[in-house]
Amino acid sequence: MKKNLILSAAIGYNFEQIEFFIKSLRRYFFEDICFVIGKKDFELEDGLSKYNCKIIKTSISKKNIQFERYKIFSNYVHNTQYNNILLCDARDIYFQQDPFKYDYRGSINFFLEDYKIKRCPYNSNWIIKTYGKSEFDKILNKTILCSGTVLGKYEKIQEYLNLMKYHISKFKYKKRMKYFLTLRTDPEGRGCDQGHANYIVHKEIIKNVTFHSNSKGPVATAFYLNKINFDKDSQLINELGQPYLLVHQYDKRYDEFEKHVNIIKKKL
Repeated sequence: MKKNLILSAAIGYNFEQIEFFIKSLRRYFFEDICFVIGKKDFELEDGLSKYNCKIIKTSISKKNIQFERYKIFSNYVHNTQYNNILLCDARDIYFQQDPFKYDYRGSINFFLEDYKIKRCPYNSNWIIKTYGKSEFDKILNKTILCSGTVLGKYEKIQEYLNLMKYHISKFKYKKRMKYFLTLRTDPEGRGCDQGHANYIVHKEIIKNVTFHSNSKGPVATAFYLNKINFDKDSQLINELGQPYLLVHQYDKRYDEFEKHVNIIKKKL
């Protein structure tokens, strides 16, 4: 039987920064987890080894991994064979159940933020500065999807990674003038892979996509989540009263999460 895989990047992190991620995940999930880390991230490597994680080492810097991770993920996935794969961030995620234990109907699943692209200055800027205003206008009324959590079948994740690599390479973020004549990265362009993901999906460049509601689905992206509700066990629950499988961006609403996160951490 093929395994499932969780694939993430943690360049330049110390183990403490992703300890909540890995400890909460290993409470429910015992299959393969793979992290991309820096060649000198020795303390992180030691911590991850205690939780039976696979490691990919790279010399790519923390500043550049946001885009380069798609190449690394693609190369790694190409040489393996899995059933389902979850691509996700690490530092700002914790798990409440096995993320694969859900009735996913589609071959690739995207998790919405219940907020229109046009209402978010960050997402709007990434798309406008990458694809132009006319292309932005075609998808501005679409709901934001989060590129920090993408789950799908092995073959479909391969397709998605290839599309992301191509679009990141072809459609560059247009830096502001003060950065244009230097080699420095425009900090406003960091996170621009989210713009690429929204463009690829909402323009239907990738087919057979399934969307999941932020308020009623299996994954919470907390930044734009309308209602923050916890059950008696301090698990974040959706509007159907069901615990989310994983919680993303909880640090953006930490005042509301702190008490419950501390309760959960004590159980790990």
